[in-house]
Amino acid sequence: MNAALLDRSITESVVGAAFKAGGSPGIVAKRRSEPDATADVARLDFTVPDDLVASEPPEARGLARNGVRLLVSHRSNDAITHTTFGAFADFLDPGDLVVVNTSATINAALPVWDQDGARLELHLSNHLDDDRWLVEVRGVTTKGSEPCFAARAGVLALPGGGRAILIEPHSPANASGGVRLWKASVSLPLPALEYADAHGFPIRYGYVPVAWPLTAYQNVYSREPGSAEMASAGRGFTAELVTELVARGVQVAPIVLHTGVSSLEEHELPYAEYYRVPSPTARLVNVAREDGRRVVAVGTTVVRALESATSPAGLTRRDEGWTDLVIMPSDRLAAVTAIVSGFHEPRASHLAMLNAVASIGATPERGRRHLAAVYRAALEQRYLWHEFGDLHLLMD
Repeated sequence: MNAALLDRSITESVVGAAFKAGGSPGIVAKRRSEPDATADVARLDFTVPDDLVASEPPEARGLARNGVRLLVSHRSNDAITHTTFGAFADFLDPGDLVVVNTSATINAALPVWDQDGARLELHLSNHLDDDRWLVEVRGVTTKGSEPCFAARAGVLALPGGGRAILIEPHSPANASGGVRLWKASVSLPLPALEYADAHGFPIRYGYVPVAWPLTAYQNVYSREPGSAEMASAGRGFTAELVTELVARGVQVAPIVLHTGVSSLEEHELPYAEYYRVPSPTARLVNVAREDGRRVVAVGTTVVRALESATSPAGLTRRDEGWTDLVIMPSDRLAAVTAIVSGFHEPRASHLAMLNAVASIGATPERGRRHLAAVYRAALEQRYLWHEFGDLHLLMD
C-alpha cells in the first residue's frame, strides 16, 4: 500500500448535479455548495482488495450483528481505536443524541421482460409524487445484476399482469447514449408494497453472490417501508445495544429517509430522496447542540435529512419533503457532530460528506488528512467494505 496515495486530498467537486424528483410535497432543500460538473467524483486514491469486500451477512460468518468491527477515529488528535460495534456505547456520554433512520428496506428488485421477451430486472428506486416511479433497468447475471444501458422507452412486462412503461430518462445519457435511471409509469394488480412482497426480492450487487432474504437487509429499528436499499450504517445495532444506550443516558431519536438505488458501479451523486424529521427529534437535536452534546448520525442518510431540516444558524425544525442536498468537504455542518458509517469506495460521493464531518472545528485539508489516515488504517487492519461489512465512528 502506497501511503502517499492515501494522503492525497479528497477533491471538493463531484460529477454532475444531484437530480430532483418531480413534484415534491415540500420545498426541495438546496445544496450547501454547488458541485463542479467538470471535476472527478470526490475520492481518496486507494484500491479495495477483493477479499476485503463483505460478500455475506456477518451472521453467516458466525458473528452477531454487533460483532462486526468498529474503527473509532477522533478528528481532534487523529487517535484511532479498533474494537467491535458491541462497544459503541462506551464511546458516548450521557446526554449525547444518536439519530437513526427508521426507513425499512423493501423488495425493490422485480423480474421484468422486455418487448423481445428478454428477462431483465427492474429496480424500484423512488415513488414520485405524480405516482410515477424512478426505476433502473438491469441485466440478469449469475451473481445478481448489472447495468442495462440498452433499455429504451417502452413497455416492460411484470409478473401477475403488471407492467412498467419507461417514459423518459431521469439521468443523463452516458457516452454511448445509454440511460441508467428512468421515470416510469408502473401498473400493478396489488398495492406496490404488497406486490413487491409477493414478486420481488432485495437488491444485491455482484459482490454478494448468494441471495439473502429481506430480513438480512433490515435494521432492528426499521419501521416504515420505503427504502430501495438498506441504510446499512445501522445494521450493527441490536435491541440489547439500543437498550444499553438508553440505560446509559444516551438518547436515541428517529428520522425517516427513503433511500433510492445507489448503483455502486456508477458512483453518481445522490439524487432527491423523500425525508421526514419529526418535531420531537428536531427538539432533541436543538437541546443537544445547546448543551454541547454530540449529535451522532447513524449513516449518511441521517446527515442528509438533519442538515436539510437545519438552518445555517443551527436551528433544526420539523421538516418533510424531498432533498437533493449534497454536502461538500468545505461545508459547515449545522446539526451533526459525529457519524457512524460503513467504508466507502474511492469514488463514492459519501466521502465528501465524511470529509465535512472530519473537518468540524478545523479546515477541509485537516479533515482530508484525518480521513486518509482512517482509510489507511482500515486497509492495513483489513476491515470489510459494503453493507455487510464493518463500521466507522467518526467523532470529536
